[in-house]
Amino acid sequence: MLMRTMLAVSASLALAMLPGCGVSTHTAYVTTPLNNGVLAFRVSAATGRLSQVPGSPYAAGISPTAIVVSSNRKFAYVTNGGEADISEFTVDSFGKLTEVMPRTRTGLNPSSLVLDPSGDFLYVTNAVSRTLSVFAVDATSGTLKEAPGSPYATGFNPVRVAITPTGKFLYVANGSGVSISGFAISSGALSPVPGSPNTVGNGPNWIAFDPSGKFMYVASLLDSNFSGFSINQNTGALTAMVGSPFLAGTNPSSLAVSSTSKYLYVTNLTSNNISVFTLDPMSGLPTEIVGSPFATGNGPAFVLTDPSALYVYVGNQTDHNIWSYEVVAFTGMLTNVGTADTLSSSTTMFLEQ
Repeated sequence: MLMRTMLAVSASLALAMLPGCGVSTHTAYVTTPLNNGVLAFRVSAATGRLSQVPGSPYAAGISPTAIVVSSNRKFAYVTNGGEADISEFTVDSFGKLTEVMPRTRTGLNPSSLVLDPSGDFLYVTNAVSRTLSVFAVDATSGTLKEAPGSPYATGFNPVRVAITPTGKFLYVANGSGVSISGFAISSGALSPVPGSPNTVGNGPNWIAFDPSGKFMYVASLLDSNFSGFSINQNTGALTAMVGSPFLAGTNPSSLAVSSTSKYLYVTNLTSNNISVFTLDPMSGLPTEIVGSPFATGNGPAFVLTDPSALYVYVGNQTDHNIWSYEVVAFTGMLTNVGTADTLSSSTTMFLEQ
């Protein structure tokens, strides 16, 4: 049961935060693979609560696993894990998604995706093919064209891809191995960073950076811990933090760093809670706060933070909902302020500012 849940979680994770057009609300998108849909929610900037957008969910391909929206809010891309392709959507001023055909072919079981900060290239992990595909993005139409040299080899079962905030380096969590593959980026093309692949714990399935891009954290689902690394800003080489790996709850499924770099959040899939850590600004070392961990729903599969750092969102895969938490000032403690139904098991959430 745990392995099936691990694949459902780790083969689906993608997260981004982009500037939006409103101050009172912003839009969030949630992938729900079992009903082949993408839900849209309005997110209140004042309360952190979510309300479903009329007309959603929107139909995608078979088993949509991850979603990302372009920085100009014109296009959205969804990996369809059961079809080996990507759906492209146009996004209107109200956040409505309309799919544009045909879909773009990928490797087998596309599991996660990310846009580089410029929006010029889209990167997609292919879990079964053990590859990473790179697509050039047409700025006018949003259409995708596979880049020269793509796809690139990764480790076993690449389930999560993430790019540093500077856009210089890209890292892939190889979920069925014990490694992270690192690449330097040059005009979309990739080359391995020194020391890649790096060894981490069993079942690495989520990657997060601090906003400066100096530190990286990796959740290891099967070891109940997470690893911390410092990133060489010139080469992308990784150095393990003193004391790494660090204990979390049972089967940590995801993690996220607040926009202030003050807190690290780790969801624990089978202990049904979220661990909260403060981060040392110089070393990146985590220290668990008083009162942590905090209760979640059943099967917390992903976590993300609001760009304001005032709210935290946790997707509870078993309970089919998302919990909104308010971050208590000064202490970092979490208070549940709302629950939104996702109708089915959710695997990722994309949040606009």
